[in-house]
Amino acid sequence: MIQVAQLVEETQRDFEFPQREAAFFYGLFLRGHSAAELRRDIEVPPAVIAKWHREAQREPGLRSVFDRMVEYRRHVLAIFEALIGFDAQTQRLQ
Repeated sequence: MIQVAQLVEETQRDFEFPQREAAFFYGLFLRGHSAAELRRDIEVPPAVIAKWHREAQREPGLRSVFDRMVEYRRHVLAIFEALIGFDAQTQRLQ
């Protein structure tokens, strides 16, 4: 079983480049995937947040990991939204 400290360290490395993940989703958008579906894929659903909250109560060391994961996904979503907005603005100019 992975120890909490190891999980925290591995998770921190995974969250260094939200631009990459946002670009991945933007690529899917450009290939015809629905923006609404992609937003749902990026967001952390309320049921998952509730589950993580319960897990953090049992294992307090995980709270920072879960908080970071939610923050990261929100950052990815914000970048994705900016890319879509830029794309829509560019399309109007042409």
